[in-house]
Amino acid sequence: MSSFFIKSKVNPKLSKQGKNTAAIKRKGDGDSGAKSKMRAKKPSSKYNEEISSDSEPESSKVPRKRQPKEDNDYAETPQEKKLRLAKLYLEQLKDAEEKNAEDEDFETDLVAGKLEEEVLEQKGKLQRLIAKDLIEPDASEIRVLRGHKLPITCLVISPDDKHIFSASKDCSIIKWDVEIGKKMHTIPGGRKGTEDRHVGHTAHILCMTISSDGKYLATGDMNKLIMIWEAETCKHLYKFTGHKGPVSGLSFRKGSHDLYSASHDRSIKVWNVAENAYVETLFGHQDSITGLDCLSRERCVTAGGRDRSVRVWKIAEESQLVFHGHEGSIDCIQLINEEHMITGADDGSVALWSVNKKKPLCIVKQAHGCHGDTEAKQPHWVASVAALQNSDTVASGASGCSHNSQVQLWKCGQYYRGLQRLFSVPVSGFINSLKFSSSGQFLVAGVGQEHRLGRWWRLKEAKNGIYIIPLKRKSPNPEEAKVDE
Repeated sequence: MSSFFIKSKVNPKLSKQGKNTAAIKRKGDGDSGAKSKMRAKKPSSKYNEEISSDSEPESSKVPRKRQPKEDNDYAETPQEKKLRLAKLYLEQLKDAEEKNAEDEDFETDLVAGKLEEEVLEQKGKLQRLIAKDLIEPDASEIRVLRGHKLPITCLVISPDDKHIFSASKDCSIIKWDVEIGKKMHTIPGGRKGTEDRHVGHTAHILCMTISSDGKYLATGDMNKLIMIWEAETCKHLYKFTGHKGPVSGLSFRKGSHDLYSASHDRSIKVWNVAENAYVETLFGHQDSITGLDCLSRERCVTAGGRDRSVRVWKIAEESQLVFHGHEGSIDCIQLINEEHMITGADDGSVALWSVNKKKPLCIVKQAHGCHGDTEAKQPHWVASVAALQNSDTVASGASGCSHNSQVQLWKCGQYYRGLQRLFSVPVSGFINSLKFSSSGQFLVAGVGQEHRLGRWWRLKEAKNGIYIIPLKRKSPNPEEAKVDE
């Protein structure tokens, strides 16, 4: 036969061994299948190939059915992570916006409150309740500054409360540092007859004022002159002339450099200090004007001395309002706010006024008591008054034959319809000037052996000086308490 049909020879042992192996394999498969029916159906090879590396290792035991994973072991996908972070970011943005909204509301409330205060201040209806918290200071807490040779006639406090300017019958002006109580600068007075060559006053200085920005200081004297100074350096700038009598009152209009002056010649003059210019003259009083004050409105108030009138001058309208109420000479006046004022007279009375009423809202007679024998008692002369602006706190200073004078603190009633005594501070001499600091932290009194306008009495026991009286409070300021917390 052809070799193409010849079978290749196979080793009979190998062939038999292969058949036995295959048979054993099939038999083994059969046994494992029988066992799997007892427990669980064996998964196909397809699932075996997809088991992850952290699955249980193979063992002789048949694996149980896989349990679902707990939520804590859940593997977060990149898309889910992005979504979660985005939600977290949005929540943070929302919280930030809410916080900003709260801050803006707080700032809005502050601004609204300030605007409301400004509106009330302009209307003359702002009354901060401060008096109820004031307590009498200890005598050891009152500081006295001495430097003038003759009685102190007037003083002012700088808007920042850091300096005091005082003037005297010795014609000098002294600038003091409030904190350390030392002289910062002295403008010496000159002798009579040296007006042409002396830079400064050569006659008794009766009044002074400082602009609300602290730039200019103005002083007036018995020689009918008004001097303008640079408050920072005490450099002399201008000299205003025009009054025909002693200059007895000066006041800058708040927020401007308009200056109002009053004189014993019964006239009011208006000046513009920044432009070194005279503006106009107003007439109306029937006697020497003894005091003048103004705030931010284009108007001023004056005390008419022996004509016993208080006048409100409306500069723009060129008109005036006349008020009566005191029985004696009205010698001092101060505005509390745009609508209310306080006056003092030589009959010992103190009065509160509204610009809308021709009679006093309240008057206290013998406000500082009396002096003299039982049969010839005389009230202490109220020589000065002061007001803490836009508050319910005022003060008055008495003068008399006795050296036992006192500064009296008062609480104004609601709508300024009453005066209640708070406490008094004894001083020795005529209290010729009183001023509250802008912050309300202290009160300053200018004291002398004589009254600022004359020499009716001379108190030899008294000493010339400036008394700095601290205004202590029962409880801390709410803002300070907030900081402490």
